[in-house]
Amino acid sequence: MPRSSETVAALASALAKAQAELINPEKSLIATIRTGRPGDGERSFRYAPLSSGLDIVRKTLGQHEIATLQTTAIDQTAGMVNLTTTLAHASGEWIASDWPVCPIAETANPQRMGAALTYPHRRNRRLGARPQCQPHQGRLAIHHQKCSHQT
Repeated sequence: MPRSSETVAALASALAKAQAELINPEKSLIATIRTGRPGDGERSFRYAPLSSGLDIVRKTLGQHEIATLQTTAIDQTAGMVNLTTTLAHASGEWIASDWPVCPIAETANPQRMGAALTYPHRRNRRLGARPQCQPHQGRLAIHHQKCSHQT
């Protein structure tokens, strides 16, 4: 199955320009975590709301006529549900990649499957819809313990 249009020059040019304009969202929220270990107390950190990052990415990609599309498909051979992310440009050029989300057996648990689909969906959009979907610093395993597939 093709993973891109025959040419991607216009898409690559537009994506390079868009990525050069992307900025980090403001860390406007504060989280506090209790470690549960005696003497450790609490730890606080600042973070940006997901919506801020998505707003920045959507606006920037849109200004460069790049759309993101995401679909799911079942790979019977591998026994996995895959999320396909496609970047499409107004020129008609496109590039796609797959992210193995969870085993087919997990589709019986809608909440677990929804969580497994949500993480790569949000991550791809927040990172500028990178077509090379890879887990980042082991966070995939932390967020989705049983229902995710690590590469």
